[in-house]
Amino acid sequence: MSDRIFGAATIVLSLLMWWATGLIEESFIQDPLGPKAFPLVIAGVMGISGLVMIFKPDAEPHWPGAVKLAELVATVGVFIVYAQTLPLVGFVLSTALASAFLVWRLGGTTRQSLIGGVVISVGIYALFQHVLGLNLAKGPWGF
Repeated sequence: MSDRIFGAATIVLSLLMWWATGLIEESFIQDPLGPKAFPLVIAGVMGISGLVMIFKPDAEPHWPGAVKLAELVATVGVFIVYAQTLPLVGFVLSTALASAFLVWRLGGTTRQSLIGGVVISVGIYALFQHVLGLNLAKGPWGF
């Protein structure tokens, strides 16, 4: 039964995402897909996943304990803080901190987490900024 409840919640979230995507204003100068394509694909995949969970639930679902749920809530909190700090401190610093947290949660040591966060952040920045030519949030240091 819990799979069906989660599936229904996923469908509701996908419908809200679909609706919110319709509110995105499009410029007359844009790429062929536009800014709505990616969110619509994600909303569609979420909706299909929710339907699968409703019509084909797991017979014996295993839900994580309180400690794992607290870790998941903390991770969601890190992503919320990441989204809020991105325009303030820029892409590189905010992504390095968020990536370091995720590497740590996936079992990395403190050193591995810090190195991994910096490498991931700088690597994504170089790829998006210099290879793909996309602008990312610039912090007070210009990157």
